[in-house]
Amino acid sequence: MLQGLTEKLSLYLDSKEIARIKRAYYFSEECHLGQMRQSGDPYITHPLAVANILAEMHMDHESVMAALLHDVIEDTGVTKGQISRKFGRTVADLVDGVSKLGEIETASRAEQQAESFQKMTLAMSRDIRVILVKLADRLHNMRTLGVLSAEKKRRIAKETIDIYAPIAQRLGINDIRLEFEDLGFAAMYPLRHRRLREALKASRKNRKEVVSEIHKTIEMRLEKEEINADVTGREKHLWSIYLKMREKKKSFRDIMDVFAFRLVVDNVDDCYRALGIVHNIYKPVPGEFKDYIAIPKANGYQSLHTLLVGMHGVIIEVQIRTREMEAMANFGIAAHWEYKSSSNNVEVSQRRAARWVQGLLEMQQQAGDSLEFLEHVKADLFPDEVYVFTPKGQIIELPTGATPVDFAYSVHTGLGDSCIACHVDGELTPLSEPLQSGQKIDIVSAKGAQPNPNWLNFVITAKARSAIRHFLKNQQHDESVDLGKRLLDHALSNLGTSYKALKKSQIKRLLKETEATTFEYVLQQIGLGNRVPFAVANLMVLPNQRKLSIDNKTPNLAVVVDSSDGLMLHYARCCHPIPGDPILGHMTPGKGLVIHLESCRNLKEIRLNPEKCMPLVWSSVVSGEFSVELKVEVTPERGFIAALAARMTEEEATIEQISVDEKDPFTSIVDVILTVRDRVHLADIMRRTRSLKPVRRIFRVKNK
Repeated sequence: MLQGLTEKLSLYLDSKEIARIKRAYYFSEECHLGQMRQSGDPYITHPLAVANILAEMHMDHESVMAALLHDVIEDTGVTKGQISRKFGRTVADLVDGVSKLGEIETASRAEQQAESFQKMTLAMSRDIRVILVKLADRLHNMRTLGVLSAEKKRRIAKETIDIYAPIAQRLGINDIRLEFEDLGFAAMYPLRHRRLREALKASRKNRKEVVSEIHKTIEMRLEKEEINADVTGREKHLWSIYLKMREKKKSFRDIMDVFAFRLVVDNVDDCYRALGIVHNIYKPVPGEFKDYIAIPKANGYQSLHTLLVGMHGVIIEVQIRTREMEAMANFGIAAHWEYKSSSNNVEVSQRRAARWVQGLLEMQQQAGDSLEFLEHVKADLFPDEVYVFTPKGQIIELPTGATPVDFAYSVHTGLGDSCIACHVDGELTPLSEPLQSGQKIDIVSAKGAQPNPNWLNFVITAKARSAIRHFLKNQQHDESVDLGKRLLDHALSNLGTSYKALKKSQIKRLLKETEATTFEYVLQQIGLGNRVPFAVANLMVLPNQRKLSIDNKTPNLAVVVDSSDGLMLHYARCCHPIPGDPILGHMTPGKGLVIHLESCRNLKEIRLNPEKCMPLVWSSVVSGEFSVELKVEVTPERGFIAALAARMTEEEATIEQISVDEKDPFTSIVDVILTVRDRVHLADIMRRTRSLKPVRRIFRVKNK
C-alpha cells in the first residue's frame, strides 16, 4: 500500500522528505492497529488514501505527514505533544487543526459540526494547509460512503455540498469541488443521478462526430500557426447539469446543446494568439468574451473564456489558459507548493486565500458561538444570501437586498407591523437601507404603530410583501367603514335624524334597494367614495319621516378631521390645507374623502353639488405633520439657500421640496414645500424666516 504513495512522492520530493513520510506512516499504522473502518478494511487505508490525494496535488511532505496522522489524536491515545516531539511542531499543529473535537457534549449535531469547523478555522489562520488536508479527508470519506445508511449518506453529502464544495471553489481547487458535487449528488439523489448519467452517456455517442470535427479543426489551425497546445473536449459535470435544469427549468437537451473545449498552451502570449485563431475559425458571440487573465477571479483563477457559433449553428464554449493556469484551476492554492519557485500568480492566490482565512478568523472572534460563526462562513461563501443576527444572536437568512422591514417580518409578523425604526450594529439606520451579512439588527417597535404603504416600494421578501398588503387591505376596510359611518351620520343629520337613531327596518330597506349583502359593505362603499352618503340617507329615511331636507337652510353639521394619517383621508396638493384653516371635503370614487381649503378654486364646480361637497372641521386634538407651500422672495447672495433651509429646520419643519427661480438679476423666488403641525407652527416659521437678511417677502401659496 505504501509503495504506490512513495512512487507518487518520488516525482517531486527528495529522499529525506520521503523517509519522514514513511516514519509517519508506520507510526500511524501502529496507532490504528486493530481498528477497522465500517467497510471492514483496516483503518490505516483511510489516512493512506488521504495522503495519496495530497500527493496527487504535489503537496509538501509536512502536509502528507499530517494526512497520515490526522486521526491519531481523535481515535487513539496519542497526544499533540507526542506528535510534536516525534515529527515536529508544524506537523502537530496541522494534525490538531484537522482533528475533530472529541468528547465534547453538544446539544446537537449542527453544534458539533460548527465547533469542529471553528477550531479548524483557527488552525487555518496559522497554516492554510489545514484546510487542504481537511478537504482531502472529506474527499476520501465521500468516495467511501457506500457502506453507510441512506440517512447518514444524505446528511454527509448535504454538509459537503453546502460547506466543503464552496470552500474548495473559494480556494480555486476545482477538481475537488467537482468531485464533491458529483459524489454528493449521487448520495442525495441516487435515482436522479443515475438517470442523468445514463442520458449523458447516450448523448456522448451522438455528439462524438461533432466533437471530433471541431477538435480536429482547432488542432490543425493551431499547429499551422506553430502554437503548441493541448486541445481537449470539456464535459459538464452532472451536478452542474442538474442545477441548470432545475433553476432554469430547461430540458437535458437544451443544456447539452453546448460543446465545450479547453486549450492549454505554453505562455500568456499564446493564449491571446490562440484566441485570435479560434475567432477566425468560428464567429464569436458578441458580449460573451471574458478575460480572467488580465482580471483574475477572487480565488486566483485565470483563463480566457469565449463563446463561438460553429457549423450548423452549434454553440462552442472555449477556455484558453497556460499550463500553470491549468494547475491553478485544478489545484488552486495547492499549486503553490508545486510552482513556488516559478510563478507569481500562485503567490497572489496564496495571499488571497490568507486574506479570506484572516477574515474568517475575525468573524470567529466576533461570533457569540460556533453555530453563529458557521453561519458567518456560509454568508461569506454564498454572497447571494444575507445572514444577519437578532439582538439575542439568532441567525436570520434573507435574500440579498433585504431591508430591516424584511428582517422584522421574517422574525415575526407582529414585529413587522409595529416596526417604526431600526438600529443596525447600534446605529440608527433607515428602514429602506439594504442589509449586509453579519450585521446585528435591533428593530424598534411601538404599540399602535402600523405598516407604511411606502414599504412596498423597497421590501423584497414575499413574507413582508404579503403581510403588509394584508394589513393595508384590512386597514383600508376598517377606515373606509369608519369614514362611511361619519359621512352617513352627517347626511342623516340634514334629514333630522342620526346614525345612532337608525332602525333595523331602515337598514333592511336599504339592503333591498341597493342589493347589497351587508350594511357594512354599504358603509365601506360610502367611505371609498363609490356611493353618495346623501343618496343612501334618502333611501333609508322615507319621505313622510323626513323632518328636514337638503335644501333647508339649517346649517350642516361638519365632519370632524382628527389626523394627518389614514388611507381614506387625502389632503389636496393644490392648496395644502393645515389645521386651523377653514376646510371643505369632497368624495372621490376609490379614494375616499379629499380635503381642500374652503377658498380653493378647484372646488368651484363641486361646491354647487351639496351631495358631493361637505363642510369639515378640525378636531381640537388633531395631530401629525401636514404639507404646506411657501414662496420666499430673496436677494441672491452666497449660501442663502443653506441659511434659509437651516432656519426652517431649526423650527422643527421638515423640508420636502425646494427649488429656485430667478425673477430678475436682483431677485430670486424660492419655492418650498415643508411639513408643519398647524397654522401657529407655520406662523412661527414664517416670522423666523422673515428675519433673515436676504429675505424680502414670504407668503403662503393657497391656490385661490
